Parts: sequence; C-alpha cells; structure tokens
Amino acid sequence: MFEQQPEAIQQKVKTLATQSQKSDPTAWFDILYSEAEGDATQIPWARLTTHPYLQDWLNFSQPQGKRHTALVIGCGLGDDAEALAKLGFQVTAFDISPTAIAWCHERFPDSSVNYLVADLLALDGKWHRQFDLVVESRTIQALPVKMRQEVINCIAPLVASGGTLLVITRVRDTDAVPDGPPWALSEQELGQFIELGFEEVRRNLFLSEASGNTVKQAWIEYRF
Repeated sequence: MFEQQPEAIQQKVKTLATQSQKSDPTAWFDILYSEAEGDATQIPWARLTTHPYLQDWLNFSQPQGKRHTALVIGCGLGDDAEALAKLGFQVTAFDISPTAIAWCHERFPDSSVNYLVADLLALDGKWHRQFDLVVESRTIQALPVKMRQEVINCIAPLVASGGTLLVITRVRDTDAVPDGPPWALSEQELGQFIELGFEEVRRNLFLSEASGNTVKQAWIEYRF
C-alpha cells in the first residue's frame, strides 16, 4: 500500500498530484503510469495481486458472481477486476490512464474483463444503475477533498437497485482537511452516500503504522 512505498515514490506522487490540482486534478495518473515504463514498483498502489482488503471482503461476503455485473472504478493494473471475473462476474473495469489500461491488456490478454479508458467525472450515461456490484478502491482518496462531493455524486448512480457498493479507503476521525495524497475520508464525507440513498451494511477497519503515525483504513459495504 501507499504507506509501504519508498519515500522517493511517495514524494513523486505528492508532487505530481499537487501540481495537477492547478489545472487537471486527474492528469497526473497517466503521467505516473507512463513514467513507470512497465515497472510496477513505481506505482505505489500496484500490488500485482488482489488488494488484501478486497480479498477480505470477498472471503467474508462470498458474493455470487454468476449472472451479475460488476464495475471496478480506477482499476489500475487490473488485479481486482480479475479477482471478480474469476468469481463469475461480468466485469467492466476502467481507468483514466490509457497507459494503465494498455498495461491491463498486456498482463491479461485472454481476460473476460472489459477494460476501458474512461473518466469517472464524465461517464457514459448508459451505465446509470447498471451494476450489481461497484468496487471503489482508493480512488476517492486520491482526489482533492474539494472534489469529494462531485466524485461521490458520480459513483452513486452506477449501482443498480438492490446492488452493492464496496468502498475501500483511508478514513479519518476529524473533519479537518488532511495532508495528502491520499486524502482520507471523514465520516461526514462517507455520510454523503447515505444521503444519496445507500444503507451501510457493514465495515471492517484495519490499522497500520506509517512514518510513526497510525493509519486507519476500511472496507465499507453499502446497499442501494
């Protein structure tokens, strides 16, 4: 995870994200993937395996994928999308970075996942209420706090009636704006999903140490 990466990579991400806030807050993702030149160790969130918190949720919830659709937001190098496909989900996965999507196709040339280049803030209207499961893993926290309401408003309409939204994110205990990236989510910000008609079903918290500080992370399952 981000806090386990070398300091130089963390600093590069912070610099790119800070610079891009002045023009296009999402432009830095493809810069990072492009400059990695195929080296996944240069991508702080790339694990080349299913994210452990997603795997924890899968183990706990045992979702049935057959005849169900799933969407992975900000899919990165594709491991989470592939995990859902193995469970039988009909998976769509997108990322704003063309380099990341090309990387997915290279890693999984025979995949059943529909990998696409797309912008979360400008998605196809045909995706409205189309997915039984939507996985949002660490995308909201990677975007500036000032964009939080907009981003949540873009995610919420993707979930079908009766569907599940899984959010994997850092969380914080105060409403004070944190240093970032990543920018952990507050309970007030997470509450925006409730305001949009979701019910929190359950959550699992994880504590870790980074630079002498305790980092609180969670998977949170919502039902629409």
